[in-house]
Amino acid sequence: MRYGGDNRSRLLLVTLIVTSLFLITLDLRGVSVMSGARNAAQTVLAPIERVASSAFSPVGNFFSDISHLGRTRSKIKSLEDENALLRNQIIANQNLASQVEQLKSVLDLAGTAGFKVINAKVISQGSSASFTQTILIDAGSNMNLKRDMTVICGQGLVGVVKAVYPDSSLVMLVSDPAFKVGVRIAGTQQIGILSGQGTNTAVLQLLDSQSSVKSGDVLLARGSQGDRPFVPGVPVGEVSILLESSSAVSQIAEVKLFADLNSLGVVAVVTKAPAADPRDALVPARHMPIPVPTVTVFVTPSPSPSK
Repeated sequence: MRYGGDNRSRLLLVTLIVTSLFLITLDLRGVSVMSGARNAAQTVLAPIERVASSAFSPVGNFFSDISHLGRTRSKIKSLEDENALLRNQIIANQNLASQVEQLKSVLDLAGTAGFKVINAKVISQGSSASFTQTILIDAGSNMNLKRDMTVICGQGLVGVVKAVYPDSSLVMLVSDPAFKVGVRIAGTQQIGILSGQGTNTAVLQLLDSQSSVKSGDVLLARGSQGDRPFVPGVPVGEVSILLESSSAVSQIAEVKLFADLNSLGVVAVVTKAPAADPRDALVPARHMPIPVPTVTVFVTPSPSPSK
């Protein structure tokens, strides 16, 4: 039995060797036997490969997605952080632009009046132990600020300094119910007292029963002795509504304040007023009366007849 098995093995080996030599010989002579066999095998196996690819491709993609999931999440987190940083930069730029605009307007107002001022940023806004309407600014005794100094913005009166600390000061706003300031109607000598009422409007009461006020009149601060707590000429507000009161001995009106007290970013504290009252120089341009043009006529005398 062993000899028979050995003979078959030898016969198979000899057959394979002869076949290999035959195929090599044909290939060397230019006969594409192997190429044809490969093409035939590819033709037979191509449908099977397509089916296998369709069956196993989702599985392969699934494992590929799992392997990339960590990197994808990390990239998304990085993009979210970059977007948040850009949003914060945009907000910061907008705040800076607003502060620059407010600083420019308050310097224009102070320059027109001849006030010497110290600029300050608003740190916070709210109430205090003594007042309901206040702001805290970042300038204090280190900048030589003192109690009872006038605080302005580009539109007009903001309030008055009520407490001074080394690096900050507390300002009572003109809207505080405890706030009162003497005012004058622009263009006239009629005077009154303006009182805050906790909103963006205040109440005016004229001191003279013979005086009158009308809607659209502009009110300016009268000024105090020694310019404290109020310097003269600062715009305060515009009369909006005339109020009726049977108990009042003089006319009462509601006044819309010029300063937007809810969006203060930069203010200025007046440290010195000019020697001369600016009078109506600070009346907002939109409230200035339109000048009536005048015509000057020059008359040339006719020459006298010669004798």
